[in-house]
Amino acid sequence: MRQIKGWVCTPDFSFRPGTVAVEGERIVSVAYCEPEKLSAEETHKYLLPGLVDIHFHGCAGYDFCDGTAEAVEAIAVYERTHGITTFCPTTMTLPAEDLLGICRTAAHCRPKGMAGIYLEGPFLSGEKCGAQAPAYLRLPDAELLFALQEAADGMIRIVAVAPELEGALPLIEKESMRFRFSVAHTCADYDTAEKAFAAGAKQVTHLYNAMPPYLHREPGVIGAAADHDCVSVELICDGIHVHPNVVRNTFRLFGEERVILISDSMRAAGMPDGVYTLGGQTVHVTGKLATLESGTIAGSATNLWDGMRTAVSMGIPLQAALRAATLNPARAIGMEREVGTLEAGKKADILVTDRELKRMQVF
Repeated sequence: MRQIKGWVCTPDFSFRPGTVAVEGERIVSVAYCEPEKLSAEETHKYLLPGLVDIHFHGCAGYDFCDGTAEAVEAIAVYERTHGITTFCPTTMTLPAEDLLGICRTAAHCRPKGMAGIYLEGPFLSGEKCGAQAPAYLRLPDAELLFALQEAADGMIRIVAVAPELEGALPLIEKESMRFRFSVAHTCADYDTAEKAFAAGAKQVTHLYNAMPPYLHREPGVIGAAADHDCVSVELICDGIHVHPNVVRNTFRLFGEERVILISDSMRAAGMPDGVYTLGGQTVHVTGKLATLESGTIAGSATNLWDGMRTAVSMGIPLQAALRAATLNPARAIGMEREVGTLEAGKKADILVTDRELKRMQVF
């Protein structure tokens, strides 16, 4: 049995001195103690739950849509190394045959930590396609969705959809018990988004990006999401996609239990500046900024661990940022009984850092 000591992140995301006991791949117990029971070295350690990234496309030079076992395995290694111990790689808008092949490969590989697949496209708006390839967009199609799910051996957990498209609302209403639908890449107004959430959509994909802005007479998707307590919103905190003031106000508007931090990273994450691809399109990467030839932002070049730390630097309390990068995304994919907090019986996904949030060990 392994015992890990330090300041433990509790299930309510406060910190207490204690010991996490691990046997095999599970946490056996979490015991708290007085601060003086820790050694000088242990006093300077945080024990955090492994992070959960439910929306990212690639990293380390690989993309999930490469559709190869090599890519899937390399992505998994990079994520785990950086403290992201549970993850859902995300597709792009591609031809149906390509998506079917990607799903089959993922189902065959299924590396440790991979909890499912996020289907971003092809059921998106051409007017808000962002870095998605417009040539392969299509109307919501239950037959295709079921075929992809069969190819993925049931691994598709989240499906992005623009609710204004023909057939979107009936699909959400009929299949919301099988899939978690996320409103995405959309021109929907408040009323249409309201209908989507009433029909069963439970999430918004990368809030503020690829959707109408929140205006005082036209609140759009953002306003409609705020009105539904069961809806969670994804937020990219790379310092590029969303202004720090908006990040702070998003936590105020939705509350720390409804914000899900995502990386939305593409293959350039962990790589030097240069020219890469995303969904078959050329992407130029300089620092944290990844753009298409047109200048459109094309995903991020930042992993979730760095994104969470950036959120803290923007003024989000550590406890709130941690919850948004662990328990909230775990709940979104139905994994909250397995991961997201450090509790007896859960997976022993533990991130050890110093008090300045520098990674020391990943279990």
